[in-house]
Amino acid sequence: MAILDSKGRLFGKVSILDLGAALVILLVIVGIFFFPGTSGSVAQQGGTKPVELDVLVKGLNVRNPEELIAQFIKQKKTNIIIRNQPYGQLDIKSVNPLPRPLLAVPQPDGSVKALPDPRPDAFSTDMLMSLGGQATITKDGPVLGNSKVRIGTTLELEGPTYNFNASVIDLRINK
Repeated sequence: MAILDSKGRLFGKVSILDLGAALVILLVIVGIFFFPGTSGSVAQQGGTKPVELDVLVKGLNVRNPEELIAQFIKQKKTNIIIRNQPYGQLDIKSVNPLPRPLLAVPQPDGSVKALPDPRPDAFSTDMLMSLGGQATITKDGPVLGNSKVRIGTTLELEGPTYNFNASVIDLRINK
Protein backbone atom coordinates (compact mmCIF):
# COMPACT_ATOMS: atom_id res chain seq x y z
CA MET A 1 0.00 0.00 0.00
CA ALA A 2 1.38 3.41 -0.98
CA ILE A 3 1.64 6.22 1.50
CA LEU A 4 -0.07 8.63 -0.93
CA ASP A 5 -2.62 7.39 -3.44
CA SER A 6 -3.79 8.98 -6.73
CA LYS A 7 -6.58 10.97 -4.99
CA GLY A 8 -4.18 12.67 -2.54
CA ARG A 9 -5.11 10.57 0.50
CA LEU A 10 -2.66 9.32 3.08
CA PHE A 11 -2.85 5.54 3.37
CA GLY A 12 -6.09 5.71 1.36
CA LYS A 13 -8.07 7.18 4.26
CA VAL A 14 -7.23 10.85 5.13
CA SER A 15 -7.05 13.68 2.61
CA ILE A 16 -3.96 15.91 2.73
CA LEU A 17 -6.19 19.02 2.53
CA ASP A 18 -8.24 17.89 5.55
CA LEU A 19 -5.05 17.19 7.47
CA GLY A 20 -3.69 20.66 6.58
CA ALA A 21 -6.92 22.37 7.68
CA ALA A 22 -6.89 20.48 11.00
CA LEU A 23 -3.26 21.48 11.56
CA VAL A 24 -4.04 25.18 10.91
CA ILE A 25 -6.98 25.08 13.37
CA LEU A 26 -4.79 23.41 15.99
CA LEU A 27 -2.06 26.04 15.55
CA VAL A 28 -4.62 28.87 15.88
CA ILE A 29 -5.98 27.40 19.11
CA VAL A 30 -2.47 26.98 20.53
CA GLY A 31 -1.60 30.54 19.49
CA ILE A 32 -4.69 32.02 21.16
CA PHE A 33 -4.43 30.19 24.47
CA PHE A 34 -0.69 29.78 24.98
CA PHE A 35 0.70 32.92 23.31
CA PRO A 36 -1.98 35.62 23.76
CA GLY A 37 0.45 38.52 23.25
CA THR A 38 -0.14 41.87 24.90
CA SER A 39 -3.39 42.05 26.74
CA GLY A 40 -5.38 44.91 28.15
CA SER A 41 -6.05 48.34 26.87
CA VAL A 42 -3.76 51.33 26.44
CA ALA A 43 -4.97 52.68 29.78
CA GLN A 44 -3.61 49.71 31.73
CA GLN A 45 0.03 50.19 30.79
CA GLY A 46 1.16 52.76 33.32
CA GLY A 47 0.49 54.28 36.71
CA THR A 48 -2.04 57.00 37.44
CA LYS A 49 -1.12 60.55 38.34
CA PRO A 50 -3.13 63.71 38.86
CA VAL A 51 -3.40 65.91 35.78
CA GLU A 52 -4.76 69.38 35.11
CA LEU A 53 -6.25 70.37 31.79
CA ASP A 54 -6.84 73.94 30.66
CA VAL A 55 -9.66 73.98 28.13
CA LEU A 56 -10.80 76.87 25.97
CA VAL A 57 -14.48 77.40 25.27
CA LYS A 58 -14.96 79.72 22.28
CA GLY A 59 -18.25 81.17 21.08
CA LEU A 60 -20.54 79.39 23.54
CA ASN A 61 -24.04 80.69 22.97
CA VAL A 62 -25.68 81.18 26.35
CA ARG A 63 -28.22 83.75 27.53
CA ASN A 64 -26.69 84.28 30.97
CA PRO A 65 -22.98 83.31 31.13
CA GLU A 66 -22.62 84.49 34.76
CA GLU A 67 -25.29 82.02 35.84
CA LEU A 68 -23.54 79.18 33.99
CA ILE A 69 -20.20 80.07 35.59
CA ALA A 70 -21.89 80.14 39.02
CA GLN A 71 -23.28 76.67 38.28
CA PHE A 72 -19.77 75.41 37.46
CA ILE A 73 -18.41 76.81 40.71
CA LYS A 74 -21.30 75.34 42.73
CA GLN A 75 -21.18 71.83 41.20
CA LYS A 76 -17.35 71.61 41.07
CA LYS A 77 -17.56 68.58 38.70
CA THR A 78 -18.45 68.01 35.07
CA ASN A 79 -18.93 64.92 32.94
CA ILE A 80 -16.40 64.48 30.13
CA ILE A 81 -16.85 62.74 26.78
CA ILE A 82 -13.71 62.21 24.68
CA ARG A 83 -14.09 61.16 21.03
CA ASN A 84 -17.68 60.02 21.68
CA GLN A 85 -16.52 57.81 24.58
CA PRO A 86 -17.83 58.79 28.04
CA TYR A 87 -14.94 59.12 30.48
CA GLY A 88 -16.55 60.10 33.75
CA GLN A 89 -16.15 63.22 35.84
CA LEU A 90 -13.38 65.75 36.24
CA ASP A 91 -13.10 68.41 38.94
CA ILE A 92 -13.64 72.02 37.89
CA LYS A 93 -10.69 73.89 39.38
CA SER A 94 -11.48 77.34 37.96
CA VAL A 95 -13.59 79.13 35.37
CA ASN A 96 -12.51 82.48 33.95
CA PRO A 97 -14.62 84.39 31.44
CA LEU A 98 -12.49 85.87 28.68
CA PRO A 99 -12.99 89.42 27.43
CA ARG A 100 -14.64 89.96 24.09
CA PRO A 101 -12.23 90.08 21.17
CA LEU A 102 -10.65 93.36 20.20
CA LEU A 103 -10.71 94.92 16.80
CA ALA A 104 -7.72 96.48 15.15
CA VAL A 105 -8.99 99.87 14.01
CA PRO A 106 -6.81 101.96 11.68
CA GLN A 107 -6.40 105.57 12.81
CA PRO A 108 -6.15 108.66 10.55
CA ASP A 109 -2.42 109.01 11.31
CA GLY A 110 -1.77 105.47 9.96
CA SER A 111 -1.41 103.75 13.31
CA VAL A 112 -3.60 100.88 14.51
CA LYS A 113 -5.53 101.02 17.76
CA ALA A 114 -7.16 98.07 19.55
CA LEU A 115 -10.77 98.75 20.53
CA PRO A 116 -13.47 96.54 22.02
CA ASP A 117 -15.77 94.88 19.52
CA PRO A 118 -18.92 97.05 19.31
CA ARG A 119 -21.04 94.45 17.54
CA PRO A 120 -24.06 93.31 19.57
CA ASP A 121 -23.25 89.61 20.04
CA ALA A 122 -24.43 89.52 23.63
CA PHE A 123 -25.16 85.78 23.72
CA SER A 124 -21.70 84.52 22.77
CA THR A 125 -19.11 84.02 25.46
CA ASP A 126 -15.57 82.67 25.75
CA MET A 127 -14.19 80.93 28.85
CA LEU A 128 -10.98 79.39 30.10
CA MET A 129 -11.60 76.41 32.38
CA SER A 130 -9.15 74.37 34.45
CA LEU A 131 -10.15 70.76 35.01
CA GLY A 132 -8.42 68.20 37.20
CA GLY A 133 -8.50 64.45 37.67
CA GLN A 134 -6.55 61.21 37.56
CA ALA A 135 -5.01 60.00 34.30
CA THR A 136 -3.05 56.93 33.40
CA ILE A 137 0.43 57.91 32.28
CA THR A 138 1.80 55.92 29.35
CA LYS A 139 4.92 56.38 27.25
CA ASP A 140 2.72 58.29 24.77
CA GLY A 141 1.33 60.66 27.41
CA PRO A 142 -1.74 60.85 29.65
CA VAL A 143 -4.80 58.73 28.97
CA LEU A 144 -8.29 59.42 30.32
CA GLY A 145 -10.45 56.32 30.06
CA ASN A 146 -9.12 54.72 26.89
CA SER A 147 -8.46 57.99 25.04
CA LYS A 148 -5.17 59.82 24.80
CA VAL A 149 -5.44 63.45 25.80
CA ARG A 150 -3.15 66.02 24.24
CA ILE A 151 -3.19 69.72 23.46
CA GLY A 152 -5.78 70.19 20.74
CA THR A 153 -8.01 67.31 21.85
CA THR A 154 -11.68 68.24 21.84
CA LEU A 155 -13.58 67.39 25.01
CA GLU A 156 -17.34 67.42 25.34
CA LEU A 157 -18.45 68.83 28.70
CA GLU A 158 -21.84 67.69 29.88
CA GLY A 159 -23.97 68.56 32.87
CA PRO A 160 -27.60 68.81 33.90
CA THR A 161 -28.23 71.99 31.88
CA TYR A 162 -25.34 72.17 29.41
CA ASN A 163 -23.51 70.21 26.73
CA PHE A 164 -20.74 71.88 24.72
CA ASN A 165 -17.26 71.29 23.30
CA ALA A 166 -13.99 72.70 24.54
CA SER A 167 -10.43 72.35 23.25
CA VAL A 168 -7.46 71.39 25.45
CA ILE A 169 -4.89 74.19 25.35
CA ASP A 170 -2.61 73.14 28.23
CA LEU A 171 -1.88 69.89 30.00
CA ARG A 172 0.01 69.56 33.27
CA ILE A 173 1.00 66.26 34.90
CA ASN A 174 1.40 66.71 38.64
CA LYS A 175 4.02 64.59 40.36
